[in-house]
Amino acid sequence: MSIVARRIACVAAVSLAALAASPAAHAAAKIQHLTSPGGIEAWFVQDSTVPLIAMEYAFGGGATQDPPGKPGVGNLVADLLDEGSGDLDSKTFHERLDRRAIELSFQVARDQFRGSLRMLRDNKDEAFDLLHMALTSPHFDSVDVERIRSQVMSGLRRDTTNPGALAGRKFLELAYGDHPYGRPSNGTLESVPTITVDDLKDYVRHVLAKDTLKVAVVGDVDPATLGKLLDKTFGDLPAKASLTPVPDVVAAKPPQQVLVNLDVPQTVITFGGPGIRRHDPNFMAAYVVNHIIGGGGLSSRLYKEVREKRGLAYSVYDALLWMDHSALFIGNTGTRADRAGETIAAVEKEIKRMAEQGPTQQELDEAKSYINGSQMLALDTSSKLAQALLQYQLDKMPIDYIEKRAEIVNAVTLDQAKQAARQLWSQGLLTVVVGRTPTTVAQPATATAPAVKAD
Repeated sequence: MSIVARRIACVAAVSLAALAASPAAHAAAKIQHLTSPGGIEAWFVQDSTVPLIAMEYAFGGGATQDPPGKPGVGNLVADLLDEGSGDLDSKTFHERLDRRAIELSFQVARDQFRGSLRMLRDNKDEAFDLLHMALTSPHFDSVDVERIRSQVMSGLRRDTTNPGALAGRKFLELAYGDHPYGRPSNGTLESVPTITVDDLKDYVRHVLAKDTLKVAVVGDVDPATLGKLLDKTFGDLPAKASLTPVPDVVAAKPPQQVLVNLDVPQTVITFGGPGIRRHDPNFMAAYVVNHIIGGGGLSSRLYKEVREKRGLAYSVYDALLWMDHSALFIGNTGTRADRAGETIAAVEKEIKRMAEQGPTQQELDEAKSYINGSQMLALDTSSKLAQALLQYQLDKMPIDYIEKRAEIVNAVTLDQAKQAARQLWSQGLLTVVVGRTPTTVAQPATATAPAVKAD
């Protein structure tokens, strides 16, 4: 999304803030499987609490469909779709968004090209019209392409001195090498200047198609009206995408450590390793035990060991990431350069202890309680619920998953949690250290890497 679009999104967000909040009853609302007259499918919650409609949608493919040697094409498309389309130039397109407080944005993820649309109920016709134009007749005018390309390049240059960005990018490179997941989705300083308008048009033609489309809508609209809006918006897209196949991949085997030299006051440490796929029978056990080790904020083991006991870092966390063709766990912390080695050792020690012993029954019970309780808070607006419903579709979950989730969480046993801990952490860690290299920093197991940029 361009700078102008971000500004408009902020304006829209402020304009709708008072209307966006809905009770937690959102999550308990009936989810309908709607099929439009033209065959567009959507998960839909009709909610008249506020006169607002939120739609989240995604096409399969994402950054994995960037041409070989040209990472960043999908990202540039996402930034340009709202920069003029149909009979509207960029300025006029954004003026229409602004006038009606319509929030429209696009984003490329690893496996999907995603979009969001939010509007007041009375502005729905214009909002869906603008989205239809953006998807089906983007201009990609040279002046707009070069302006957005310049913005992307500026961000990539900033990333060369951003330790967090460097660590994130180097970690994915270490984990996945030449696989598409190892490529930077926002491109590189070398690749972005080579992207042509034909590359952008080819990406749109190959990726934006109805057969991979997933849609979630929450808001004040009836099913018949929504069906017509979906047909008007997506009906003119190609029937089938022509995606390049992406192979399944397992992240690199730990332990490995890479040091990226960067003269900054604070050293950033990114750590992780192979994760557990979304449909692995032990996924929920892994999700719960990961909350205990590093996903639970102030209550996590890593937080207690690294910050509270040793005062090594302000924060430390880790999370499970799952993709269509792989899975990771990945964590991050920052510390003084002269305490980086001590911080890495503390993280590794706690990870090893969890792998060998697993959680306690009390930790497991408290984690289940938190996860179930926090779900309602995470689904308290139309936008949040639409985002969750889209993700559940992408994860190939059943439409009643929200209702079943607490039961699935509660069914996790202590033995399953211990098994998941062994599966995740028994091999050790992939670690990327970005910062200065005092003698107290643990020496890397692999050669010092050159500076790189992150997604």
